[in-house]
Amino acid sequence: MTTQRQAVGAYGERLAARHLEERGLVILARNWRCSDGEIDLILRDGDCVVFCEVKTRRTARFGPPAAAIDVRKVRKLRLLAMRWLGETATRAPHIRFDVVEVLPQPRGASRVVHIRAAF
Repeated sequence: MTTQRQAVGAYGERLAARHLEERGLVILARNWRCSDGEIDLILRDGDCVVFCEVKTRRTARFGPPAAAIDVRKVRKLRLLAMRWLGETATRAPHIRFDVVEVLPQPRGASRVVHIRAAF
C-alpha cells in the first residue's frame, strides 16, 4: 500500500473514531491486529460491542466506500470479531457490525456516514 493511501486511511479512521465518540460510543480498541487480519475500530454502544470497518475514498467515482466490502471481507470480519471476543474474554449480550464511510470534500468538512448493522 502506498504512503498516500495509508495517510488517507489513517485520516478516515481518526475522523470515524471522533464521529462515533461524539455519538456516545466508547472505543475499546483501534486497529486491533492478529495473524488473521485487522479490525479498524472496536467500540461499546451500551451493552453492545460494535466491530467497525472504516472505508475512506477520495472520490465517489467507484461508488460509495462501503461498496468495497464484499462477502469475503464480511466473513473475515466476523471471524476476527469472534477471535477478539475470545482473546479478550469480553462478554457482550449483543454484537453489531457497522461501517463508517469517509469522503473528503474539496471544500469544508469531510462527509462521514455511519451505517449501523451494515452486515
